[in-house]
Amino acid sequence: MLPIGWPTIRLFLHVLAATVWVGGQLTLAGLVPGLRAIAPDAPKTVARRFNTIAWPAFSVLVLTGVWNILALEPNWSSEYGTTLIVKLAVVLVSGVTAFLHTRAKSKAGLAVFGALTGISALAALFLGVMLHG
Repeated sequence: MLPIGWPTIRLFLHVLAATVWVGGQLTLAGLVPGLRAIAPDAPKTVARRFNTIAWPAFSVLVLTGVWNILALEPNWSSEYGTTLIVKLAVVLVSGVTAFLHTRAKSKAGLAVFGALTGISALAALFLGVMLHG
């Protein structure tokens, strides 16, 4: 059996948190039409419950991301470093737009911020796969 060390634990926690953050958003987006059919307020209720799981996962993503950077000590002027900078910007967009989505009052605001959150979360996931190699 392969050895288990801190790098494996760090990556596992990062991927687990990404699974919750990104996968949860995709799942919730797919459930919204069915939830509306149950009750008009059901999507809002489910989204609030999801937030109790999603925001801690986002925090774990940020913390393990910082841990990854400290452990890997990337060359910021390399292609890897440039990709990492883009990923960090996309993660920031994902967090900010998710926060704005939770505060949106209009259908348009919910739609725009929800879409931006989902797209940026998927982009961060893609960039993370690129960085891992």
